[in-house]
Amino acid sequence: MKKTVLAAVLSMSSLLSINTMAADLSFPHLETQGSGEIVVQPDMAIFSVRVVETKATAKEAKEAADSAVAKFVERLTQVGVERSDINSANINLTPQYKYPKDAKPELTGYKASRQVTVTVHALDKLNTYLDDALGDGINRIDNIQLKVADETKYQEQARQAAIKDAISTAKSLAQGFGDSLDGVWQISYRNDYRPQPYMVNLGAAPRSAMADEAAVNASYNDASIKIRDEVNVIFKLKDGAQ
Repeated sequence: MKKTVLAAVLSMSSLLSINTMAADLSFPHLETQGSGEIVVQPDMAIFSVRVVETKATAKEAKEAADSAVAKFVERLTQVGVERSDINSANINLTPQYKYPKDAKPELTGYKASRQVTVTVHALDKLNTYLDDALGDGINRIDNIQLKVADETKYQEQARQAAIKDAISTAKSLAQGFGDSLDGVWQISYRNDYRPQPYMVNLGAAPRSAMADEAAVNASYNDASIKIRDEVNVIFKLKDGAQ
């Protein structure tokens, strides 16, 4: 899996929170913020598809939706998808009306909707599963999220990149003013960043009717996910810059 590390140096004037934290320090010190970013290729996906059926009766609409979902779920399990990776436990049934002018609404039928959400651990299977869904009577693709399975590993890499960035920036600033660092005084860290999945643009996503299977699968692998972290640090300076 390809990855790159990007270091971002933020302006000292933007470090409002750490400035407040260090406002009462009476000894020579230096405040920095380190940022780290890891760019990775996705290795898994979560997609949601839906079947919507409109029939004369509620029973007919539900049965049509249930039939399409059952076929798709059975096909997935037959090709090795774990049942725990499939969520289909929902249904929405609503009456449909037409509204003639100057007349009471008239019941025209019932619409049943069921969604199936599938976790895919091999991206090269994603397009096949989507085609299977459409072939089994599923008639809508709601969304496709591309993700990485081991977010914790890459979050740690981003954190270490942020730490290195904070240290490097502090050393550079201290040396530039003829001083040197004398250890860390305080570290401020909030682990509240959550990697965002890559949302596939369904309007632009190629389908197998327009491209071969390899090309379609490659298009999903072209996506990238950014995982970021940052840390605020107060470093002590050696007393007496020259």
